[in-house]
Amino acid sequence: MLELLAAAAEARLPFALEIFERTASTPRVQQVVQLSLAPAFLLSGIGAIMNVIMSRMIWIAKRIETIEDKMEDQRTPRQIREFGWLMRRRRLMQGAIMFSTASAVMISAVIAMLFISAYITAQIGTLIAFMWVLTMALLVTGLGFFLLETRLAAIGARAPKE
Repeated sequence: MLELLAAAAEARLPFALEIFERTASTPRVQQVVQLSLAPAFLLSGIGAIMNVIMSRMIWIAKRIETIEDKMEDQRTPRQIREFGWLMRRRRLMQGAIMFSTASAVMISAVIAMLFISAYITAQIGTLIAFMWVLTMALLVTGLGFFLLETRLAAIGARAPKE
């Protein structure tokens, strides 16, 4: 950015005009759009995953509210057991939501950095690659939380063995 400002100052061109000249290349814009397609598709995939996660989270939250609405002395042993099970599921889903959202934010930043990199002279390919790897790590972590929650849901709220 400093190089861009220095170049604009040397040429005595207004900063906006310098940016306009650098972004006027249609082939450059086309190339950046093509490069950003894979991250954009990943972003839509993350959105679909988050839709599934949120629908499960809503069901869990409603079930917790139903149990909490009953007076403590009116809860059955099964409801007490189910309440703990639902709370563990909710914590896992919160982790899945947090990491999936972070991956969506990071992939959006990758797309922005791809566009920025086309118009600056500084080489930021390593930064973009690191951000991509971080996006994948966040997404895999979120999916790991989701996997644990679905496993817990499949097991169910078991009664203690006598």
